[in-house]
Amino acid sequence: MNFGGFLHHDDDKSSGGETVGGGNHFSSAADGLVKSVFSSPRLSLGLQTNGENNGGGGEVGRIGESLEVSVSRTSPESRSGSDNAEALSGDDDVDASDHRPFKKKKRYHRHTPQQIHELESVFKECPHPDEKQRLDLSHRLNLDSRQVKFWFQNRRTQMKTQIERHENALLRQENDKLRAENMSVREAMRNPMCGHCGGSAVLAEISLEEHHLRIENSRLKDELDRICALAGKFINRSDDQLPNSALRLVVGSKNGYGGGDGFTLVPPPGFEMSSSSPFFSGLAAPVNRSGTDVATRLQQKSLYMELALSAMEELVEMAQTSEPLWIPSSKGKRESLNREEYDKKFSSCSVGPKPDGFVSEASKEVGMVIINSLALVETLMDSERWAEMFPCMIARNSTTEIISNGMGGTRNGALHLMQAELQLLSPLVPVRQVNFLRFCKQHAEGVWAVVDVSDDKISDRGGSASGRSSLSCRRLPSGCLVQDMPNGYSKITWIDHSEYDETKIHHLYRPLVSSGLAFGSKRWISTLQRQCESLTILMSSTIPNRNIKPTPISSTGKKSMLKLAQRMTENFCRGVCASSSQKWSRLEVGNIDEDVRIMTRKNEDDSGEPPGILLSAATSVWVPVSPRRLFDFLRDELLRSDWDILSNGGPMQEIANIFKGQDHSNSVSLLRSTAMNANQSCMLILQETSIDASGAFVVYAPVDIPAMHSVMNGADSAYVALLPSGFAILPNGQGMPENESLLTVAFQILVNSLPTAKLNVESIETVNNLISCTVHKIRAALRCDK
Repeated sequence: MNFGGFLHHDDDKSSGGETVGGGNHFSSAADGLVKSVFSSPRLSLGLQTNGENNGGGGEVGRIGESLEVSVSRTSPESRSGSDNAEALSGDDDVDASDHRPFKKKKRYHRHTPQQIHELESVFKECPHPDEKQRLDLSHRLNLDSRQVKFWFQNRRTQMKTQIERHENALLRQENDKLRAENMSVREAMRNPMCGHCGGSAVLAEISLEEHHLRIENSRLKDELDRICALAGKFINRSDDQLPNSALRLVVGSKNGYGGGDGFTLVPPPGFEMSSSSPFFSGLAAPVNRSGTDVATRLQQKSLYMELALSAMEELVEMAQTSEPLWIPSSKGKRESLNREEYDKKFSSCSVGPKPDGFVSEASKEVGMVIINSLALVETLMDSERWAEMFPCMIARNSTTEIISNGMGGTRNGALHLMQAELQLLSPLVPVRQVNFLRFCKQHAEGVWAVVDVSDDKISDRGGSASGRSSLSCRRLPSGCLVQDMPNGYSKITWIDHSEYDETKIHHLYRPLVSSGLAFGSKRWISTLQRQCESLTILMSSTIPNRNIKPTPISSTGKKSMLKLAQRMTENFCRGVCASSSQKWSRLEVGNIDEDVRIMTRKNEDDSGEPPGILLSAATSVWVPVSPRRLFDFLRDELLRSDWDILSNGGPMQEIANIFKGQDHSNSVSLLRSTAMNANQSCMLILQETSIDASGAFVVYAPVDIPAMHSVMNGADSAYVALLPSGFAILPNGQGMPENESLLTVAFQILVNSLPTAKLNVESIETVNNLISCTVHKIRAALRCDK
């Protein structure tokens, strides 16, 4: 018989207490376990009430292995547990002033199996029904509202008792385990063993060397206690929950370490360390007699942890605080950091004082992105996936060391030491080389935070990173706070806070950089939104495209074509700036404009590019045209002949188009030039166009016709050789940004494919003239050459 087979009489005059018998509300944790405990077929609970009023003094008890609930009365006439008890009407309430010697017998109802099944079904979904739900149940099941109310009260009391018993059993097991460990330790202390021979220890005078080792060991244990406290914060546990024994020293034997006082660090359960770069690298290896290297390593790791935790606290507070820390702009589109308020709140920042000559930039942006928190965290903690998500912003990156992989197979508590080169698509803005710690922490269910902070101060102190103090940029606590939202979206609050050397930036781009539009939060959020939208479309079963009849493309061909376009865009971005991702050598030529950067490299083994000497030329100019208008002009195939020399002066025809976002301007297309005469040949041009709130780009490359046809049929695109060229468009950082743009023009060309070829001055002048001519034609076509 299921629980609820009997119902108490309804002469209870309590004021709506939670349970019959004095039960209280479940805690939220107990409610979360309702389904799991309810499904157990072996529950054995009984409910007994004493006294005239069911609302006071009830007691829950266990009755064998059955699930029946018996109700007894103190009156001798009461028949507890009878299967043929008479029904009690609500009109039979006994007045307290009635002095009759015998009270009227109370009759009880047994719920039908159908009623019990319906009540149980509702209880699984809602253990605490409101009055409206109880009334609805009473009408459906032909029960009184109070009968329904008491049934739920009794059911919750039963569940609470079962949960408490289960928890008590777990605590007893833990207590027994601790008692057994304590007895083992006591036994080991009563019978000490010699660390050299393995026999019983004999008290004798210790050597001076061993005395010094014991002193050093004691000091290292104190340092380890401090690490344990930090590790507790790292994995969201208090110091009481993570005892010092969680990270314990194990004395080594002579055969194991070649000495008697080596030790190994044992991490707590669930706290994972990297095998390639362990949390305390070198500690599991034999330790030298002095212990100096181990102490230095421990100290550096603890400093990394302290810096990461401090940066995380600062990031979360900056993300959750508005005024007066963040001051809205007059137009209400951006917020600027109140430096005075920031210095008051975070005066103890462990990054250190600002270097001489450096200036600060800080920005905050909030946006909705179609990605869940776990996927974004995995992307940010994986250096390769991080670079793929932001190809136009990250020129090169790598993970120097994995200090911690996180706890329990998740990224909670993960700490990586990383380095990156951040770029803006312009030769007039130098690449930002940064070395930083990246720390990930889960703050609640579906709420994560990832913070970056430069480690220059710690590295300089340790002497392990020569020349880091000479870097032109460093990151103050920056990163994002991610909260899961319905329908697979996440609300992301992004903070970017950096200090950099402004003297190395061209005056044309200084307002854009200082405003945070170049490297700030708006660009990170906008790029992430565009990339996630594109990935969502690419992962769908059908990839949308413009209906162009002459050239149908299969689904496999579309994916291969998109992969080729992705490689083309990444190579274009790496050729604009002088990053170390590709071995470009900058050329200094006297008769070339100083705003034009020309670089060269020799390709010998890369199958994705033609072999030979390659030239990359780029420059940036100001254009009095809005970014959107300039973007639409450059991507229009019908207007391409106005500026493109490769068009042979004739019109271009779009023969294929694949959309990558809700804005159909974000797409990959295939263009075909038309031969104007018999001496000219047709060619294909692969083009990718993209625009978001932070800027836009148009990238294209001539492709071999047979190779492109193979790609469109689903063949591997890795062996298609191409050299990309194109444009990067950014808003102006001052004046009227809505009507002004900063345009970057870049070309990559093959100078000579012979193995013994050498670069000559004529080739440099040719590519310089190509850039100048293209800029002049664009200005003329847009009527802004003056």
